[in-house]
Amino acid sequence: MIALPHDPSGLSKATWTEADFPDMGWHDCRVHAVSIGEYEDDTLPPARLLLDLDYIVRWVEPQRSKRQFTFWIAPATLVFERAWNITGQLGPLHEVREISDVHRLDPPDSNAEPLLHIEGQNFELRLRAPGYTQNLRMPPQHVSRQILTSAERGGISFAQQSFA
Repeated sequence: MIALPHDPSGLSKATWTEADFPDMGWHDCRVHAVSIGEYEDDTLPPARLLLDLDYIVRWVEPQRSKRQFTFWIAPATLVFERAWNITGQLGPLHEVREISDVHRLDPPDSNAEPLLHIEGQNFELRLRAPGYTQNLRMPPQHVSRQILTSAERGGISFAQQSFA
């Protein structure tokens, strides 16, 4: 029997890529920080878009005696390598940012790289990138809310190392 990276939550792996897109969902995932980093060499395009977020691994249905869902959540770094044509909007900076959905759209031109649309509460991002990697930095934690505290998630981080 093969052990999952985190049996209690049902998590099958800690590193995800664009090949896993049909199996992933980002609805209600809290975005804590966004970074656009440049490569140190002359690689074009010169940008990497990174998001520090709380990835909801699983929503747990409430028991009959309870009324609330609970959640298995892990801090994650979502990285779009060689990102370009990055555009977007931020709402008030003091408001929370949660992802509503991530859409992978057909290319609007002859370039094969998809257009990605990250739609959210108080923000939206559009970008072109050949793919992405999402690293879950810690095992999922079972909590009664849809976010982790700063202490539970280890603060803001763009670390790209998965826990397993």
